[in-house]
Amino acid sequence: MTTRATLTDVARAAGVSISTASLAFSGAGPISAATKAKVLAAAADLGYSGPNPVARSLRRGRSGVIGVVVRKDLRQNFRDPVAIQTLDGVATTLGESDLGMLLVPTDDASGQAPDLLRHAAMDAAILLNGAAAGAPSVRVLRDRAVPAVHVDMAVRGSVSIRVTDAAGMRAVAEHLRGLGHDVVGVVTLPWGPRVEPGPLDPARPGRSTAPYTAARWAGLLEGGVLPSAAQVARGSWVEEGIRAGHALLDATPRPTALVGFSDLLAAGLLLAARERGLRVPQDVSIAGFDGVDLPWLGEDVLTTVTQPIQEKGRLAAAAAIALAAGGRARSAVLAVELRPGTTTGPAPA
Repeated sequence: MTTRATLTDVARAAGVSISTASLAFSGAGPISAATKAKVLAAAADLGYSGPNPVARSLRRGRSGVIGVVVRKDLRQNFRDPVAIQTLDGVATTLGESDLGMLLVPTDDASGQAPDLLRHAAMDAAILLNGAAAGAPSVRVLRDRAVPAVHVDMAVRGSVSIRVTDAAGMRAVAEHLRGLGHDVVGVVTLPWGPRVEPGPLDPARPGRSTAPYTAARWAGLLEGGVLPSAAQVARGSWVEEGIRAGHALLDATPRPTALVGFSDLLAAGLLLAARERGLRVPQDVSIAGFDGVDLPWLGEDVLTTVTQPIQEKGRLAAAAAIALAAGGRARSAVLAVELRPGTTTGPAPA
């Protein structure tokens, strides 16, 4: 039976103390390059790959894992370029600190937090789905004393990383008004668990419980645009934009401009206009929000609001790392910018 080499064996072979050998693997503390090379060479000769990460975590009292709470349907998460880029920023930053990422799918509308969130080992959590402050997932994390970072939502007493959604949509509204558009149709992101996808009364929309949806709607109003017709989407999906686009273009009077609360929704609006033989932007202008790359639209380049998606993920991960280590982290609000494209133009006469 072959006995696995230990750190003690490596230290003995390299002629150093166990603490010095440990420093060669941890990278923390004073150790010369020559000594580190000698320890690693001895480890290679003995077939020793490094300290047991589970044991190291137990000694530190931490798991080395950051939980990342996402929407329940993972297939939809990985269809959404915003979700993918945010997760990429999170994963890259955690990887640079040798920390693991545990995806926790949740559906707070069900009124129950997932068992994984209740029992899985994690040192901090990042909530990417804009969970409300009183949502089950948030309450479970608070009960467990797991520090949380909220993305796209400000929660009192917690760290949040978000963008200036209202300012971005206000810029869209001012852009369209400057082009002479007075009749504007809108498709929003989900409004809340009690609001079904479909028509929304622009004059009496009610309060949205989705923070970014509420902020973008408020931005339109601040920019002087009260939508003539509105539709609520199930999610940021192209097919939802197509459905809503046909409904909005059936409205009387027909909108001269359409706004999607995400670029995928706006892309669906564009496809709906194409299906009706409408020219963009000569017959109808279209704008979105996010600034993602959609090369499959061909020559059309969406007028959109660009947000620093990966940076949002990186900052959320950095904050979670600091909190997991018992430190402090600051909330951040990132600026967005209007990027005119080929899909908006003067309102038709």
